[in-house]
Amino acid sequence: MSEIYISILLLLGAYLLGSVPSAVWIGKYFFGVDVREHGSKNAGATNTFRILGKKAGIPVLFFDVLKGWLAVKLFSLYSIYELGSIQQTNFQIALGILAVLGHVFPVYVKFKGGKGVATLLGIILALHFQAALVAFIIFFIVFIISKYVSLGAIVAAVFFPFIIIYGFKVQAASLQYFATVVSVLLIITHRKNIYRLLRKEENKMELKLRVKDDK
Repeated sequence: MSEIYISILLLLGAYLLGSVPSAVWIGKYFFGVDVREHGSKNAGATNTFRILGKKAGIPVLFFDVLKGWLAVKLFSLYSIYELGSIQQTNFQIALGILAVLGHVFPVYVKFKGGKGVATLLGIILALHFQAALVAFIIFFIVFIISKYVSLGAIVAAVFFPFIIIYGFKVQAASLQYFATVVSVLLIITHRKNIYRLLRKEENKMELKLRVKDDK
């Protein structure tokens, strides 16, 4: 099989892996609930926590992070590029992008998925573990202080390119661009949350995973 076909198959595999709708399947098969019909109607971990609690939310979060990590780490092992090379880094980023697209537009459930935050975390963990850890700490601190998951994600997204470029001085231009694009896309996908935050209509979430009405 030629190298180009191998690359195409790996990229397709990353999309299909990212498409696995853990929130939808776990909600339907174990709780009889389609999370896309409740709450924010988002097929992601946060809405799963909100609707079904931690028994469903923790497995969904874990798997959504895992599929992003696997798409980059596992699939890149079979790529044609030398380990640690710029070409392999670029290919890993491409795998990650396809995995996120799969999560947001999952082929298995009529292309109606989540926002991809947890899957992006898995991808970032695979690409640059230390930067991902710093971004997660920022998210966690903002979440603990504000009790807004969305605000934590938005602030972490804003800081992420600076962590990559200035914090760890990553030289790979593709990774710098990727970090910047990820930041912009996360902010765009959270535009409704930003609107609700400004209007003080966004739901808070306690650390104990209970929803607290902001009234």
